[in-house]
Amino acid sequence: MPQKTIISKYTKLLFTAVLFTATTFQLNAQQIKIDGVAVVIGKNIVLDSDIAKFKQEVEQRSEGKRTISDCEMLEQLMEQKLLSHHAVVDSVTVSDAEINSKVESSIKYFAQEYGSIEKAVSAYGFNDLDDLKSELFNVQKENKLIEKEQFKITEKVDVTPEEVRLYFNGLKEKNELPEFTAEIELAQIVLNSEPTLEETNRVVAELNQIRKDILDGASFRMKAIINSKDPGVTRDGGKIQVTKEANLIKEFKEVSFSLEKNEISKPFKTLFGYHIIQLHEIKGNTRIVSHILLQPEIPESRLKETQLKVEEIKRDIEAGKLTFEEAVKKYSEDKDSKNNGGVIINGYTGETKFDLTRMDPAMYARVNDLKQGGFTDVFYDEARGGEKMYKFILMKERTDTHTADLVEDYVKIQTLALKKKKEETIEKWSKDKIKDTYIKLGEDYKKCSFKKNWKKATSK
Repeated sequence: MPQKTIISKYTKLLFTAVLFTATTFQLNAQQIKIDGVAVVIGKNIVLDSDIAKFKQEVEQRSEGKRTISDCEMLEQLMEQKLLSHHAVVDSVTVSDAEINSKVESSIKYFAQEYGSIEKAVSAYGFNDLDDLKSELFNVQKENKLIEKEQFKITEKVDVTPEEVRLYFNGLKEKNELPEFTAEIELAQIVLNSEPTLEETNRVVAELNQIRKDILDGASFRMKAIINSKDPGVTRDGGKIQVTKEANLIKEFKEVSFSLEKNEISKPFKTLFGYHIIQLHEIKGNTRIVSHILLQPEIPESRLKETQLKVEEIKRDIEAGKLTFEEAVKKYSEDKDSKNNGGVIINGYTGETKFDLTRMDPAMYARVNDLKQGGFTDVFYDEARGGEKMYKFILMKERTDTHTADLVEDYVKIQTLALKKKKEETIEKWSKDKIKDTYIKLGEDYKKCSFKKNWKKATSK
C-alpha cells in the first residue's frame, strides 16, 4: 500500500475520533517516498500533509475564530513528537489492556456515526476492521505514551498555599480573574415501574416459540425484522461484532461467547429486555452475532401506581416524616445513586458537580429555577435500556456564576495554579531536551520563527 495513502487515512481517522494530538507514524525517514517531510524528531516524522490537516482542524473547531500559521502548527506538533520520542527513550511502557478499551470505544463511535462499522472502514479506505483497529491502536498508544511522559515529568510538581495566593493576586492585578459558571449538585429518588409476571412470562414464551420456528427452518433475520424491538436489526442484516472489551451489556457478551457456531441461545434478560442470540462467526476474539429483542409492556395502571407512590414519598419528606437520605435508602431503585444518598454522578467528569450551562436541555429546564434544598415535581422518565420510572430531584447544592474568589474557590484556583506550574515545568523540560535530541527541519520550515530553539538543535 502506498505510504502517502496510509498517512492520509491515519490523519483523517485521528480527527474524526476527536483525538487531537500530534500522532503520526513513527517511521524511518528513508521509508517516506511520497509527501514532504516537515521535520524529523528522533524517529518520529511530521509530514507537510499532517500540518495542513491539523491546521484545518483547529480552524474548523474554532468556527473560523482562530487562525494558525503553518509554522505555529508545526511547533505544536513538534512539542508532541518530542514527548513521544522521549517516552520511548525513558522506557515508558503502555500495556495492550490500557489501549484496547479505548480502541473499542472509538470503533463504537465510528459505527454510530456511519450506521455500521463496515461503512466506517470503507469511508476511511481501510482494508477491513482489523486494519482500522491496528491504526487506532497505534494512535491511542502514542497518545498514552505522551500522557505518561507528561506525568513522569510533572509527578513531583506541587503548589504551596503561598504560590496559590501569588497566582491569584497576579490574575487580579491584571484584571484576568476567571468567571466560574454556576455549579450544582443533584440527588434523586427513583422508582421503577415493572411489568407484571404474566407479561414477562408471555414475552419469554414468545421468544421460545420464535427460537423453535428458527430451529425448524425459519429465517432468523426475517424473524428479527418482524418481531425485534431493536431498530438496528435492519442494518447490515442485524449482525453485531462482539468482543470482550466491547461497550455492550455484560449478559449479552457472556451469552455471545458461550455459544457454538450457528447455535441459538435460550431467552435471557438484560436491562433492555429479553433476547435470543444466534452466533454466526468466530473470528479470533470476535463473535459475529444477531439477536432478537422483546420488551414486556407495562400497563398504564402499573405506571400510575408508581407515580402515586413517588408522590407520596415526596410529601412525606416535605412533611418531615423522614429525611431525603432515609427515603433514598428505603425506597430508591436507581442502583447508581442509591448507595451515595441519591447523588447523581456527572457522566462526563465522574464528579458530583454539574456545570448548569452545559446540562442536557430537558434537565436544565427542570432544575434551573430551583433553590438549594428545593425539589422538582415528580416526573416520568425512561432509561437507555427502556426501563420506565418516576422520580424527583433535589437541588442539593448550588453555586451561581461569579468571579473567582480566593477563599470560596480555593480548590479551583489551586488546580489552575498547579496546571500552570506543570505547563511551565514541561516547557523547561522541552527546552532542555531539544538541545540533545536529533531534529532535522525540512528546508521550507527553516525560515520559521519558533518560540523554542528547534533550528539550533543538534542533528547528529
